[in-house]
Amino acid sequence: MAFEFPIRIYWEDTDAGGIVFYANYLKFFERARTEWLRSLGVGQQRLREQTGGMFVVTDAQLRYHRPARLDDELIVTAALQDAGRASLTIVQQALLKQEQMSDQPPALLSEATIRIGWVDAATMRPARIPSTLLEQLTP
Repeated sequence: MAFEFPIRIYWEDTDAGGIVFYANYLKFFERARTEWLRSLGVGQQRLREQTGGMFVVTDAQLRYHRPARLDDELIVTAALQDAGRASLTIVQQALLKQEQMSDQPPALLSEATIRIGWVDAATMRPARIPSTLLEQLTP
């Protein structure tokens, strides 16, 4: 089951055409991943202080299907697809929340596969994800 995070579209998120600027989906996906980790009891700053390591994005593949517009409400999801010794692969979607009275499912706007690697925060060199952290992240 995917973690869900609500996002409202503001002026600052849109381009001159009144639609969400394509790069802002990366921000939305980042926020949802951060809140997903937080929901599992993993604060990234505290994690860095306690372990000396941190996650960094190593690969991002996005596909855009439909635009979001000013004042839209989105549901941004995050779900762990794969956990390795030094990286995680997370699949994400940005969905347009339908009107409360509608019985239609949310419309897919954008989807992504994001790979995050674990690095030593001081050297930025790849490292193994602490086993206790992997246990928290995997069901």
